[in-house]
Amino acid sequence: MSSHNFYDSDTTDQLAQQMLGMLLTYESPNGLVGGRIVETEAYMGEQDSAAHAFQGKRTASNEPLYGPAGTVYIYSIHGKYLLDVATQGPDVPQGILIRAIEPTIGQEIMYRNRPRPGAELTNGPGKLMAALGIAEKTMNFEIIGEGKLNIDVHDRWQPRRVQKSGRIGVSIGEWTDRPLRYYVRHNPYVSGIKRNEVNIANFGWI
Repeated sequence: MSSHNFYDSDTTDQLAQQMLGMLLTYESPNGLVGGRIVETEAYMGEQDSAAHAFQGKRTASNEPLYGPAGTVYIYSIHGKYLLDVATQGPDVPQGILIRAIEPTIGQEIMYRNRPRPGAELTNGPGKLMAALGIAEKTMNFEIIGEGKLNIDVHDRWQPRRVQKSGRIGVSIGEWTDRPLRYYVRHNPYVSGIKRNEVNIANFGWI
C-alpha cells in the first residue's frame, strides 16, 4: 500500500490508531530527525465540534484539511506549531493530529532545537515540532512523503496496547469526551503520562 492510499484506506479514527508506531521523519536543514509516533488524535470533520472544519468552516488557514488524503496541515496555537495530516479525500476535512513521538533519529539535533531533558523533548504536539525544528507553515499543502516530512507506513513498531481517551484541550461541544485520542500505553513520551505508568523495560512496544 502506498502512503497516499493509507490516509483514505479506513476511517480517520482507525487510521489514528494504526499510525501509532510509524516512523515520522523530517529532513531538517541540520540533518534528518524523527521518531516513532506514540500519540495521536482524530478529528472527524464537519460533524466534530472540536474540529477546525466544524459545520463546514472553510478558511485560508484550514484549507489544507480539504486537500487530498495525506496533505500536510501545520497550524499554530499560542505561538506553538502543530502537525496534522488530512485524511479521507478532497473536500472531506478530517485529519489526525500528531501529539507525541519517541525520538529515534537525530536526537542530538532535536536536543539543540529544544534543550529539554528526557521525555520533555517531544511529549506534546508543540514540543515535538519545536524539537524537529519546524516553526513555519511553508510545508502546508504538501503531501506527506513527497517533501521533507514523511511518515513511513511500512516501518512500524507494534504497540503492546493502544489506549484510548478523550482528547486533550477540547472543552466545548458534544464531542468533548469522545475517545478519539490514542496512545501507546506505558510509553514515557506520551503527554501527561505518570512516572509510575511507564514501562522502562519496553516502553510499551512488543
